[in-house]
Amino acid sequence: MEQDFYISKFTESKIDIVVPNVDERLRDHQIIFKELCQGKISVESKKEFLDIVNTMVGNGAEGVILGCTEIGLLIQQEDLAVPVFDTTDLHANALVTFALNDE
Repeated sequence: MEQDFYISKFTESKIDIVVPNVDERLRDHQIIFKELCQGKISVESKKEFLDIVNTMVGNGAEGVILGCTEIGLLIQQEDLAVPVFDTTDLHANALVTFALNDE
């Protein structure tokens, strides 16, 4: 999430990107690959993700992108007061729209 190929697309559109710090990213990675990818969903991990997001919101973030498909297993729009952009939903909806409009 800190790589330029990702951030540059947003900055070209005048959207500032805020990413979790290194320790938060490492913990996110652990939760995603050691838990969510293994089918393990815990209240503690959800709290950790929400704590990270809420800290970022407190520092000025106006929305959150769930950039990994598994994060939507933990966090939904109703968990946060800022807009949540779930890339799994966004990609699925774009694919359906494309498929239905393809002639």
